[in-house]
Amino acid sequence: MSPIYFSLVTILLSIITITHATTITVVNNCDYTVWAAADPGGGRQLNKGNTWNLNPAPGTKMARIWGRTGCNFDGNGNGNCQTGGCGKLVCNPGNWGTIPKTLFEYTLAQPNNPTDTIDISLIEGFNIPISFSPTSNSGALGGNCRTIRCTADINGQCPQNWRVPGGCKSPCTSQGIGTCGANGDSRFYKQRCPDAYSYPNDDPTSTFSCPSGTNYRLTFCP
Repeated sequence: MSPIYFSLVTILLSIITITHATTITVVNNCDYTVWAAADPGGGRQLNKGNTWNLNPAPGTKMARIWGRTGCNFDGNGNGNCQTGGCGKLVCNPGNWGTIPKTLFEYTLAQPNNPTDTIDISLIEGFNIPISFSPTSNSGALGGNCRTIRCTADINGQCPQNWRVPGGCKSPCTSQGIGTCGANGDSRFYKQRCPDAYSYPNDDPTSTFSCPSGTNYRLTFCP
């Protein structure tokens, strides 16, 4: 392979990578500190108004972002949180934190699916209101690429038997996440946050898609 040909290939690959790169900007708009967590990504303390940019690798799948509240960490970054804690400031891969927590999930474009798949899940409960917005390509794919949100006062309206300090449990945590379904309990969440998953097979109304390379903004307390 000639040096010129190699250079052209390198440039083209770089352009393709840049074109399909995704940035997720996490914003804390709450009046309190949120310790954001992400897998992949780790974790970061976000005071009111702070932001955190995540740059997941192309093809990232089954990724999660959530907020933790009421945290205390020592000088080594070890500690606990009232909700969503993983035992550390920077969560280890695969440690998805304690419940309840409002969860954002995404899978970037795959070889067999050229779009990003995104959702908000309340299957593990609720702790912080969130929204997730495309900051590019909004309105693409027939309007399915749009802002999704769960901003209702879930903690204030939470049934007494689901209440825990700082959050609201999901019926799925007591019924079994793999077996809970559409019923009166799950409708509590669905009626208040229709964009979000309230039980595992709630795909038709809770899964959204955006073109590969879309940038996003996740806001706590939008």
